[in-house]
Parts: sequence; C-alpha cells; structure tokens
Amino acid sequence: MFADRAKILIRSGKGGDGHVSFRRELYVPNGGPDGGDGGRGGDVIFEVDEGLNTLQDYRHRKKYAAKDGASGGKRRCHGADAEDIVLKVPEGTVIKEAESGKVIADMSGDNRRQIILKGGRGGLGNQHYATATMQVPKYAQPGQPSRELWVTLELKVIADVGLVGFPNVGKSTFLSRVTNAQPKIANYHFTTLNPNLGVADLPDGRGFVIADIPGLIEGASLGVGLGHEFLRHIERTKLIVHIVDAAGTEGRDPVDDVYKINAELRAYNQDIAGRPQIIAANKTDVISPEGEDPVARLKAEFEPKGIMVYPISGVTGAGLSQLLYAISNRLKDMDQTPVVFEQEYFPEEELIYENLPYSVEIEDGIYVVEGPKIEKMLGYTNLDSEKGFQFFQKFLKDTGILDELEASGIQEGDTVRMYGLQFDYYK
Repeated sequence: MFADRAKILIRSGKGGDGHVSFRRELYVPNGGPDGGDGGRGGDVIFEVDEGLNTLQDYRHRKKYAAKDGASGGKRRCHGADAEDIVLKVPEGTVIKEAESGKVIADMSGDNRRQIILKGGRGGLGNQHYATATMQVPKYAQPGQPSRELWVTLELKVIADVGLVGFPNVGKSTFLSRVTNAQPKIANYHFTTLNPNLGVADLPDGRGFVIADIPGLIEGASLGVGLGHEFLRHIERTKLIVHIVDAAGTEGRDPVDDVYKINAELRAYNQDIAGRPQIIAANKTDVISPEGEDPVARLKAEFEPKGIMVYPISGVTGAGLSQLLYAISNRLKDMDQTPVVFEQEYFPEEELIYENLPYSVEIEDGIYVVEGPKIEKMLGYTNLDSEKGFQFFQKFLKDTGILDELEASGIQEGDTVRMYGLQFDYYK
C-alpha cells in the first residue's frame, strides 16, 4: 500500500570523551598535560531524493542512529569525528516532533537537505585546563551526550490543484484525460488508495500539477475510513476543484455532495476550506433530459458565492478544455509562492533550555560559568556561524546568566570562561 506516514526514532552520535594524559619523554619526566580532544558525534540529516515518492522504507525499520565520536588520545591526538547518517525522503515530506506534532522541517522547495539532530561535540582533553595555579589538571571534559527524538514523517504531495469528491465521481478518469497520469480506473465504490499526481500542459505553455486526492466520505475529518491519510495531501494545494456526479448515477445529490465535502474540509482544517474553489459537474453525457437540469441547479446555488461551475464529461472530453483554461487563469492570479510549512520545533533549543543547573564563580579574576546547561549549549551550538552566535547571546540573556554575571560585579572588558570558550564581556 502507498506509504505516506511513518514514525521513527532518530539518535545523534555522542561526542568522544577528552583524554587525560601527561607528556612523558626522556629528560622530560614532568611534562605538561597533553590529553587530546574527543571527536564529534555524527549528525542526523534528512535529504530529498528525487527518485522516491513514498515513505515505504521507514515502515519496517524504526530506529536510525548516527555513530559516536572517538575519544581523544595521548600526545594531543584528536579523536576521529563520526560519520553522519543521511536519511533519504521524497520531496514534500514534513518532519514533525512526534509528541507535540510541531513541524521541525519541511523538505520542499529550496530545502533539500537539513540537519535535524546535531551530534555531540567532542570533550576537551586536559591540555585545555592547565592554568597558572593548576599545572597538572587531571580532568578532561566528557563528550556531549547523544540525543534521541521520536519524529513522524508525513508526505504531503506538492500540487497546484487538488481534486476532491466522493468515490466514483470520475476523478481518476478526469485526471487520465487531462494529464500524463495513468491512474487505475474502475467502478470502485470504496476509493482510489493512492494520491495520483499529473501535469496538465496547455498549448500556450502554461501548465500546472493536479493531485487526485482519494475519494472522501462523510466523517473523513474524524478519521473515518482513511480520512486523515488522504486529507493531509490537500494541505499544499492552492485551488480546490470539486468533481461531482452531476447525473446522480450513484443516487446522490451533487449540490449536497459539495456541501458535505466542504464540511469535511472545514472540520479538518479551516484554512483549507477557505481556499478558492471550482466545481466540475461531471458525467454530463448521461444526464437525463427529463426533469430539472442539475448543472443549472449547481450554478444557481454556488456561482453567487463565487464558486464557478463548469459542465464536463470525462468520458467524451466535452468541456475539459474550458475547465483547464479556467483553472489556469485562476492560478495565474494567485500567489505563486509554494506552500511550505514553517518550522515550529527547534530540537537544539528544546534541549538547551532544559531546567539544568549552572554556576558562576570568579577564579583569578576570570568569571567562570560551568554546569550541564552550559556544556549542552556549547555542544550543540555552532558559534562560528552568525545564527549560532546570535542564539548564544539570546541564550545568555534568556537563562539569566548575564544578570547573574552582572550581580557578581562583572565589568566591561572582564574575561568570561565557559569550558573551552573564553571571551571578553561587553554590553
């Protein structure tokens, strides 16, 4: 079956421990510390693979772990950095923190590769801890711990137009007539099981991507049947096209169908229900000439509300060209920015802001800030980047460390040391 959702556990690599050793050579019996630093743990990276269109690979294996960094050695030998683990996903995959459901990354548009969990920084060897008053340091910094996180992967197809409608209204037939898609077509009363994508190319060079969202049923927004499995695929579409059985061959009322589908969309996501819509009144080739005209009923009901109705026949092709140009013109007037979900959950910040202790002390005129909170912050923050340094400054302010330094009497130009990081204090 089409796999568009998976839940997995990801783990970054632990940083290698720093080493405690002292230089011991002939004629140098009491050399200084020479313990090397530990290597960096591997990152967990997600990357878009153009050849994938399903999350099937993640349905059977649940845990993915990067390697740990190697420990430091004597004679200032640096431990080897670990390899990263790269997880390939199809374009359109949204990565969420499993418990909160908040978005960590949307692998769409320009975002082709993103680090989700950074590996732990390697610990500093004892060579870094020698001071005028402590010339024989017997302490080395342990490597930063690994980090585990349960995440859900959701594939939300990327299309300009989403086709919605009850099962067996002719959506697959329509898609096969107007695009290069080749969906399986039959008189299935349940529904198509896979979202089908196709590209509609118009003679004037304009084209757009259409997604056949599998047939909805009442209660889909509550998870009835496979409701949620299908509704997520409409979240990126700019324009919704209702395909309705205007001839009522299944015994349903086409006007009522539109209202029911919109009720399901609204119950699932109010924003989706408010997007522009067009109605394609299908199966006009089998409408009975007797009785009320169902297309006229649809037009009278919905066109005053700004929802245009186009009669079509997926079997004979009647009306398809007019509908496609109407869709194209509507899209042309809409915002062309792709729908990309913004990041809501930041693994590094969630980790760093945990309620862990720290201390501020003065040693030989230097303000020393230490503790598990500081170790984690330094281990998971890249201070060489502008963004990382801005986060470092925000961290010092938000956690109250700056206030505590000022309460301890720090002045501009005084030196602050946080493990291997040393800097002068300025407001």
